Amino acid sequence: MHNDSTQRASVLQHVSQNVRRLRHLSGLSQTALAEKSGVSRRMLVAIEAGEKNVSLTTLDRVAEALEVAFSDLIQAPDARDPSRINELAWAGLIPGSKAVLLAKANASREVELWEWRLEPGEEYLSEADADGWSEQLYVFEGGLTLVIGEERRLIAQGEFVSFASNRRHAYRNEGAVAVRFVRNVVI
Repeated sequence: MHNDSTQRASVLQHVSQNVRRLRHLSGLSQTALAEKSGVSRRMLVAIEAGEKNVSLTTLDRVAEALEVAFSDLIQAPDARDPSRINELAWAGLIPGSKAVLLAKANASREVELWEWRLEPGEEYLSEADADGWSEQLYVFEGGLTLVIGEERRLIAQGEFVSFASNRRHAYRNEGAVAVRFVRNVVI
């Protein structure tokens, strides 16, 4: 596996190339894509230039406007196996915290398979997904605190949870050791 900064740089290049290519295939100008996605034109210019770290929520909005899957934006354009992604999609503020989109599979639309690692004290806040979406989490090291609305639930090593993700939610590591977990997003 590449180091995080090299991997992050490569995914920014993939996003840059894919957004530009898919925008052209859709016949959209940057202005039209900005209006359709609700993402500013300035942000889209920076994304297409590979100059801007972008949030997962912003990429979701761009993907939806382009009528493609999120994974289509971050996957290497020349990938031989479209189901295998293995790209760093998020890096936390605390070194070592990261989310890697490992693979995807089709569901009603698709299923995304993620590997996550949160260092002690790290938190990831997620906006609500669309109605009908769900997540499946399996913790294989440490303990993960899942927050959905006012509810907090500790998912211990070896435990699994599935939930409707159409509400704001968060993943927290409130423990003393890194937590590693697999996340499936069912779309």
